[in-house]
Amino acid sequence: PVTAGSIVVPYGHAIGNEKWRGSEISQRLQGKIKLIFEDSLGLVDFHLSNKTCILYISEADLVAGDEFKRRLVRFRNASSLGGIVIVERTPISEQYFLAVQKLVVLELGMVLLPVANQGEAAQLIIQLVSFSVREQSKDRSSNPFLRKQCSQLAEASVFRTVQQIPGVGKTKALLLLQQFGSIHRLCNASVKELETVVGQTVAQQIYTF
Repeated sequence: PVTAGSIVVPYGHAIGNEKWRGSEISQRLQGKIKLIFEDSLGLVDFHLSNKTCILYISEADLVAGDEFKRRLVRFRNASSLGGIVIVERTPISEQYFLAVQKLVVLELGMVLLPVANQGEAAQLIIQLVSFSVREQSKDRSSNPFLRKQCSQLAEASVFRTVQQIPGVGKTKALLLLQQFGSIHRLCNASVKELETVVGQTVAQQIYTF
């Protein structure tokens, strides 16, 4: 299991365990959130931020026996991350639900969120990612030096303006605003500072522009 800070989740993204590639959850997440797959997440199914992750328990896991319990206990004992447990609560798995609730909430002190199926789980993950983005923004805005940059970052007009620079599209505009925070700082950035974000060629174009 990973500890807080050992997995770096880019702002506004989620990292999914490779085993979920092609699943109904990942298909429903595509286009709604930016999902990256990794095969080294161990016990974790999805990372929503550097501090929060999801462990998913399917109907099949519940019916199959106690392996999922061992996994949760191993995670809780070895990880400093905030774990959210999503469990499929269906007519078939209903009989196991109370025991799962007792283990997750009372014994392990983790958050338990029941869902009917993977489609509902995907909606939940989308909500949690957008909540996590808002929380990260709050962390930034609690710093008075960053507060001003944040309000400017939220301005769609600023975002559109940065996209007008030759060689800069949506992705690079977002990266530049995350890095520099405002058009003013972007205008005063050296080629070297720009290079670290967008590479040499585009950095030169931005600087000239």
